[in-house]
Amino acid sequence: MGNCWSIPSSDPHAPNTNQLGKFASGSSQFLASVSNTRLSQNGNSTSLGRGSNSGRISRLFGPSSSNNTSTSLWGSENSQVTRTREKEEFPNGQILDVANLTVFTLAELQAATKNFRRDTLLGEGGFGRVYKGWIKERIGTSRCEELTIAVKVLNSDSRQGFEEWQSEVNFLGRLSHPNLVKLLGLGREDSQLFLVYEFMNRGSLDNHIFGRGASVRPLSWDTRLKIMIGAARGLAFLHTLEKKIIYRDFKPSNILLDKTYTAKLADFGLAKSILYPDQSHVTTRVMGTSGYAAPEYIATGHLFVKSDVYGFGIVLLEMLTGSRIHEILRLSQPQSSLQNWLKSSLLNRGKMRSHMDARLEGRYPPKLALEVAQLSLKCIQTDVKVRPSMVEVVERLEKIEAANEKPADSMKRGTHSRVVQQHRRPDGG
Repeated sequence: MGNCWSIPSSDPHAPNTNQLGKFASGSSQFLASVSNTRLSQNGNSTSLGRGSNSGRISRLFGPSSSNNTSTSLWGSENSQVTRTREKEEFPNGQILDVANLTVFTLAELQAATKNFRRDTLLGEGGFGRVYKGWIKERIGTSRCEELTIAVKVLNSDSRQGFEEWQSEVNFLGRLSHPNLVKLLGLGREDSQLFLVYEFMNRGSLDNHIFGRGASVRPLSWDTRLKIMIGAARGLAFLHTLEKKIIYRDFKPSNILLDKTYTAKLADFGLAKSILYPDQSHVTTRVMGTSGYAAPEYIATGHLFVKSDVYGFGIVLLEMLTGSRIHEILRLSQPQSSLQNWLKSSLLNRGKMRSHMDARLEGRYPPKLALEVAQLSLKCIQTDVKVRPSMVEVVERLEKIEAANEKPADSMKRGTHSRVVQQHRRPDGG
C-alpha cells in the first residue's frame, strides 16, 4: 500500500491526478466517466460496514433489467473533476456534472484488503462479496492518513453483475448527500469488477434490528427515530431531483450506519430514473426484495416513486416490532391483510405494547410510537395515490422527533424500574 491516494474534498474544479483515465490499458478501454447530462434538484432545496448481510433475503424473479438512466458510461481519459465531499457544505445534497472517482487496480485492492483475506470479509450475497480494507489518503501536500474502506467485488460472470456495477457508478458517482453512501472509487480488470466505498463503522440496520448475540446491542427509541429520519431524507432527496430516482430496493440491509448512527442508503444497483413524479417505469422482470416490493409493482411491473414509500412503511413496521416482515405477514394472513393486522395490533392501544419490540424494554413514548405506526399504515396503502410523499414522511417524522425531545414526553417513557434500566440500556440513546 505504498501509494498515497488523493480523495479531494473541497474545490469542485481542481484536477484529480488519480482520475479515471489512469487505468485505461491493453485492448479493453476502461469505462469510467459519466456523461455531462445534468441532474438538477427541485427548487426546494454519502459506505459499507460490517455485517451488512445484503444477501439474506432473496431478490425477486430474476436478473436486473438494464438501466435507462440519463447518464451513461464511456471511456475518457480527460474527466478530472473533483468531488466535493464535505457534507457540512451541502446538507441538502448536491449533483455533480460528471463523476469523480478514483480508479484502483486489482493489485492495489489486493494490498488494501490483505489479498482479500478471509478475516477482512464483511459480507456476501448475490452481488458478490464485500471486504474491509485500508488505503493511504493524502492530507494536504505532504501528509498521508490511513482511510478505512469497503471493497465490493461483484459477480462479473453475469449481465446482472455488470449492470449493477454500472448503475452504482451512474448514480452514486454523481450524487452526494449526508444520507447516501459515499462511492470513492471503482475498478475493472479482466473479468473482475470492483467498487470502493467509505467504511461504515456500525454496519447495517438489519444487523441491529434482527441480530442476536452479545455483540449486538439493541437500539434505543431515540436512535431508531434518528435512523428513520436519516433514511427518509435520503429517499426524499432522490425523489425531489428534477430527474427523479426510484431506489427500488429499500430494506434494512441496504441502510448502513456510521459511528454516530447516521443512516445512509447503499446499493443503487436496481435504481431507476424517471422524468415525472406520476410516471412509472415498466419492466417485465420484477426486481427488488420479497416483502418490501410494492404490490402494484409485483402485480403489474409498474414502478412508481411512491413504490419506495411502500418499502419505507415496511421498514418502519420492522423498526417498531423488531420482527421481519415475513414473520409479520405470516401472523397477519390468511385472517386479514397487513393493513388490518397493523390496525388491530400496533394501532390498538390495548395490544400495542405486546407487539412492540421487546428489546426496547418498554422505554418509548406510547403516543409517539402510535404516530409512527399510523405513518407506517399510510405508507403501505395499496393505492399508490394515497401514500404520502417522502417529503411529507420526513416532515412527519421530524415533528415526532421534536415532540420526543420535550421533557413532558420523556417523563412518559417506559414502565420499567430504574434498576432494570441501569441493568440493560439500549445502545445509541
